[in-house]
Amino acid sequence: MATVLLVIHLMISTALVGVVLLQKSEGGALGIGGSAGGGGGFLTGRGTANLLTRTTAALAAAFFVTSISLTLLARHSVNAGSVFDSTHPAGAPVTGPATPGESAPGRGGILDKLQPSGPAVPQNQ
Repeated sequence: MATVLLVIHLMISTALVGVVLLQKSEGGALGIGGSAGGGGGFLTGRGTANLLTRTTAALAAAFFVTSISLTLLARHSVNAGSVFDSTHPAGAPVTGPATPGESAPGRGGILDKLQPSGPAVPQNQ
């Protein structure tokens, strides 16, 4: 289900980009959508603007619907737990540092397993 919805979402987003690029540029910076016609008489300027505006609005609405659907589908298909919860046994409380300057006790993570392997830095006495 998620794969089908994702493919539809990608098709909608690609079509939305295409429709936005077809619209008339107000600034005329690229000279693509200027006042020199360019449509070959397919539709009048007003008709093209209305068609592209409505198409953009419909594709944008479909984009938002598929985005929300993908979010809800992902939320319901994944367990409520976090990836970081897997390092602790079930039911074991996670305790943090008692004071802000104090470091947390070892919790069995990857950083606790690393050992310093370089030369010791001499301390000034």
